[in-house]
Amino acid sequence: MSHPARSWETKKRILDSAEILFAQRGYQGVSVRDIIAAAKCNVAAVNYHFGGKENLYLEVFRSRWMPRAKRVRHAFKQSLKEYKRPLRAGDVIRALTTAFLELELSEEERKLHHQLMAREIAQPSEAFNMVVNKVMKPFFQEVAQTLQPVMPSPVQERALMLKILSVFAQILYFNFARTGVSRITGQVYDDGFKNEICEHIIRFSLHGLGVPEEARC
Repeated sequence: MSHPARSWETKKRILDSAEILFAQRGYQGVSVRDIIAAAKCNVAAVNYHFGGKENLYLEVFRSRWMPRAKRVRHAFKQSLKEYKRPLRAGDVIRALTTAFLELELSEEERKLHHQLMAREIAQPSEAFNMVVNKVMKPFFQEVAQTLQPVMPSPVQERALMLKILSVFAQILYFNFARTGVSRITGQVYDDGFKNEICEHIIRFSLHGLGVPEEARC
């Protein structure tokens, strides 16, 4: 194996190990020693590729968490393009819901994605600021700009954002708490059950948004 290939493999191994450890224990609960032990490398490799623990932590979000989140946003936009008629509020909710539920992630990736953000919400760091400003805010604003024109009547900006956050809360729960949802409902989390969840979220959200029955899709 050539030196560049070995270097890339070492970098990837460090990122893999760091993502798992940071998700499990949080930033403060992980030392560089823990990371190099898991990645089977030395401190020099961490410093060479990332410049230290803090930069490595940020890189986990830049190269792992953010690309997964951007795939959701891309799927949302692509889904909206498939409609050949004027959009309705239900179409927007459906596109948003399926973007999350149909995202192809392994259970391990899904767990890591959720755990990393849960820890950042509990103890925000520079990573949280980066994610909010580069991913979450732009996505929420895009959803708001798409939803506002199809609402039954204009909604004040802050009120609409609260409604959108409520929709997101449902979607995130049903997406990341799959094991719990399956055990509580007794349903296998298969395609059929995902479709049922999607329809439930749409109905529940449209009611919360105040969309009358005749305007729903």
